[in-house]
Amino acid sequence: MTNSPKTDSDLNTKDHSFDGITFEVEEEEHTHEGQKVKRRGIYLWPNLITTAALLSGFYSIIASMNGNFNQAIYAIFLAALLDGLDGRVARAIGAQSAFGEQYDSLSDLLAFGVAPAILMYSWSLHDLGRIGLACSFIYTACAAFRLARFNVQIGVVDKRYFIGIASPLAAVTVISIVWVGRDFPFIFDLQDITIQIINAAIMVGVGLLMISNIKYYSFKQMDRKRVPFVVMLPVVLIFAAITYNIPVGILTVCILYVLSGFVTTLLAHKNDSKIIS
Repeated sequence: MTNSPKTDSDLNTKDHSFDGITFEVEEEEHTHEGQKVKRRGIYLWPNLITTAALLSGFYSIIASMNGNFNQAIYAIFLAALLDGLDGRVARAIGAQSAFGEQYDSLSDLLAFGVAPAILMYSWSLHDLGRIGLACSFIYTACAAFRLARFNVQIGVVDKRYFIGIASPLAAVTVISIVWVGRDFPFIFDLQDITIQIINAAIMVGVGLLMISNIKYYSFKQMDRKRVPFVVMLPVVLIFAAITYNIPVGILTVCILYVLSGFVTTLLAHKNDSKIIS
């Protein structure tokens, strides 16, 4: 008597033993001994922080659609703070996982790709019609491309640098422009077609910076690195400038960081040329 051949569904049931009703995550991890093990479930704290960032991005979208632009700005700032926190928490407690990386990218796309675009469109670009819509979408699409490229290049590129401006910094640049514009309406006259076109160009420009090959210093190597005490002086001056006028200070820092990428890339090319020669 011969045994009946096993179907794909039988094999899947044997390998994964999912009952088809419960929601579960199973991923492969490496132990300290280098062995591969399959574990179910997710790490609570880093993914909880990521969920809070996702909620902040979602709330920002709703606030922008309702015309509550200040609340939308604050929500994206909160999402940026939480985004910087979840990775550090995961590394601190040894809770890094492939699921967490993908979930974090999806959260970033909403909070730093979609929310700033809707904020700028609702605040300034809607009067441009389809052109304003297209420019906002270009920013969102570039954010998606940037996050996808970042995911496939993890462990390949130099950790000291971001290739293209990071999506949280791009989002903070956009929302700081909106923030300054709301504080100085006599300068940023939204009825002026020139201001609208400038805002549209900024959205496209910041989006292209995200997918560019310009190198931006990531500051990841600064966490445990000792620096001369005198380095604290410019940091204190920057904080003083920001507290004098928070929106203008943040926008100024963002602009300086955007420009720093061109300097960093130029210096890197010069060093590479010296090595080759």
